[in-house]
Amino acid sequence: MRPMPDEAAFVEFVTTRTGALMRTAFLLTRDHQLAEDLVQTALFKAAMAWERIEGEPEPYVRRILYTENISWWRRRARGVPEATTAGAGEPAGPAEDLDLQMSLERALDLLTPKQRTVLVLRYYEDLTEAETARVLRIAVGTVKSTHRQALDRLRTVAPHLGELIGAGRD
Repeated sequence: MRPMPDEAAFVEFVTTRTGALMRTAFLLTRDHQLAEDLVQTALFKAAMAWERIEGEPEPYVRRILYTENISWWRRRARGVPEATTAGAGEPAGPAEDLDLQMSLERALDLLTPKQRTVLVLRYYEDLTEAETARVLRIAVGTVKSTHRQALDRLRTVAPHLGELIGAGRD
C-alpha cells in the first residue's frame, strides 16, 4: 500500500469524526458490531481515496456508509444470514424519553434497510429529498416513495408514535 500524502490529516479526521460516524452507522444497521464494521469499511475506502477527498472528506465517507449498508443488506438478502440487532444506541434522559426511544427503535427495526436509510438521511442527517437521492444515487421519486412507504409502515406498526411521525399523510 502506498503511503498517504497527509496521514496526519486522515488520523485527525478519524479521531474527530468516528463518534458521529458510529452513531449514523448504528442508526443504519441497528447493530453495534455491524456499525463498527461499516465505519471501518468506510474509513478504509476513504483512506484509499484520501488524495481526492482530503479537502471535504465527511460527505464522501457518509456516502460510503449509506451505500455500503444497502450493499450489505442486498448480499444478506441473497442468502447470508442477518446478524441479530443490539440494544439502544445512546442513553436517554427521563424514563418517558427512554420508553419513546425504545418504542421507536423497535418500530425502525421493522423497516427495510433502504427505508431506514432514507429516514436517517432525511431526519437525522437533515438532507433534502434531492440531496438524499444524490447520496444514494437513486431517483428523487424513489426517495419520495421509499420515504412515504417507511412512514406508512411506521404508522401501521406503531400507531402510538403518530404524533412523532405525523398521524396523516405527508
